Amino acid sequence: MFRKILIANRGEIACRVIKTCRRLGIQTVAVYSEADQGAQHVRLADEAYPIGPAPAAESYLVIDAILAAIAKSGADAVHPGYGFLSENRRFAEALEAAGVAFIGPSTAAIAAMGDKIESKKLAKAAGVNTVPGFPDAIKDAEQAVKIAGEVGYPVMIKASAGGGGKGMRLAWNAQEAREGFVSASNEARSSFGDERVFVEKFIEQPRHIEIQVLGDKHGNILYLNERECSIQRRHQKVIEEAPSPFLDTKTRAAMGAQAVALARQVGYSSAGTVEFIVGPDRDFYFLEMNTRLQVEHPVTELITGIDIVEQMIRVAWGEPLSFAQKDVKLNGWAIESRLYAEDPYRGFLPSTGRLVRYRLPEESPHVRIDTGVTEGSEISLYYDPMIAKLCTWGKTRDEAIGHMQAALDACHIDGISHNLDFLAAVAAHPRFREGRLSTAFIAEEFPEGFHGAELQPEQRQALYGVAALLLYRSALRETTIAGQMPSYRPPPDTAFIVRAGEESLPVAIQPTALGVRVEIAGKSFDVESAWQPGATLFQGQVAGRPLSALVRRRGLGFRLTHGGAEVDVAVLRPRAAELAALMPAKQPPDTSKFLLCPMPGLVVAIHVVPGEAVKAGQPLAVVEAMKMENVLRAERDGVVAKIAAAAGDSLAVDQVILEFE
Repeated sequence: MFRKILIANRGEIACRVIKTCRRLGIQTVAVYSEADQGAQHVRLADEAYPIGPAPAAESYLVIDAILAAIAKSGADAVHPGYGFLSENRRFAEALEAAGVAFIGPSTAAIAAMGDKIESKKLAKAAGVNTVPGFPDAIKDAEQAVKIAGEVGYPVMIKASAGGGGKGMRLAWNAQEAREGFVSASNEARSSFGDERVFVEKFIEQPRHIEIQVLGDKHGNILYLNERECSIQRRHQKVIEEAPSPFLDTKTRAAMGAQAVALARQVGYSSAGTVEFIVGPDRDFYFLEMNTRLQVEHPVTELITGIDIVEQMIRVAWGEPLSFAQKDVKLNGWAIESRLYAEDPYRGFLPSTGRLVRYRLPEESPHVRIDTGVTEGSEISLYYDPMIAKLCTWGKTRDEAIGHMQAALDACHIDGISHNLDFLAAVAAHPRFREGRLSTAFIAEEFPEGFHGAELQPEQRQALYGVAALLLYRSALRETTIAGQMPSYRPPPDTAFIVRAGEESLPVAIQPTALGVRVEIAGKSFDVESAWQPGATLFQGQVAGRPLSALVRRRGLGFRLTHGGAEVDVAVLRPRAAELAALMPAKQPPDTSKFLLCPMPGLVVAIHVVPGEAVKAGQPLAVVEAMKMENVLRAERDGVVAKIAAAAGDSLAVDQVILEFE
């Protein structure tokens, strides 16, 4: 077996590979950019070597820098993870020339399937159903408009070397096709060093279902069932699950057989994924093949019991697969939620900063966590915004969803914005629970963006009861403070007014052995918990049902986060509630005359000049953050008064870009 493996990657996937290597007794080597000097993968590896400045194009994408680290460390194999150089043929060839094993498929397979344009041609020649489109590289924006018109709108403009949602734009008309070509090309160039894009027909109401394949160097190829990856935003997967709630046994077998046939066509070895678009009638079309490990591989591991990273290593060493297709089982259900550093309340814009608080639930047979950061880690603007992958397993889909909801409620992250609330809202959504999914799910169910989950009345009352217990315990703690007059230790109040938004309800509290009995709006129920003042997570029973909520003190009450909703609950004495009702509401500042930078990022372009009249929807500026370009448009007609930023400027969140008259 290999003696030492260098991991040409960073973040959670580098930590994931290290975990399997440790179990196999293989030494590991990490590489890191200047931004990752103190990163988790660097601390976990046996050795670590610097490879350059923070931008990926100057470090993780520099083949010579990786080769130099290999030479210094004496590693005899390289695992590329996903992204960066994982599907780069030149990198695999350079390793082969250096006598170092590449833990992945052959260079011929990478060339055949890693290039999205060439893979579609090969798939079509092999008799695989493909999506209608123009398979060659588009030369310029005008050709993109011409081809899109011939294919028929809507169309998808995609980077040939793309992946992970980078370099993809959906166009419904000529203007969007023109703009989409420019943005997709720019993203493809900065992310992959390859600006080629192509156009294909966009299948409406599609599901994104992929087949995990695994092959060895002895001609054995099999598939490890499917993954449903339809919950996406901007073509970036958000929640994945295995198996798919949509496929039947017949369709699963047909897709698996086609995926294996395609892999066999190119002599595939190692782990790979054949992605399909599946229509409402279960007709499926080849989308692309990823010749690498997928981000969402944990859900396949959870339902099959197969360590895919281990199999990749063994295949690269030359071992035959130790199991056959008939040995691949489908055990239970697994779901993965991608925890991102992004703000769902501000259009999912990227967030950067330090993880001031980072507490996730403990791993168990039902919960798996893949992460590359710890409390105190910095989330950088140079790389993608993934913080962790939270995976749960259950005997049934409902059970797996239940474990996911509990796990999400048990997370506590501060210091940056994140999508925990959004993930919880999706997990609780009736349509998601029914399995009625498509890649348009988020756009259809959250058409006006995300503004927090809607709680049912009984859920809100449960949180009011929790707030009452929290305040009672806090007041009880205060009565024990040293130095008080012995004759003055009044017991905590037991009658309050709970205020949350426009709602105001009287609450009566009666202490019990494990908590309190709460009476709200004529309903009485017990709230039981070991919570003590200072704890940031409430875990207990409310009306006999388990409930977890994140707790933050807010003045005379608490901000409670549960089920994707944030609820500010003030718990007041009756007289204080009377006076609070007379207080005027604080009005937010007027920022309508300014275009503010919505997230920390780099200004790519300013499209207007002072004195220019602009129309609603007109592009004003482009800001890049975490390898994604964001076009900022005018919300209404106006005239530009002053430009406060220029291309190349690094801006903080809410920094002024331009001002209107």
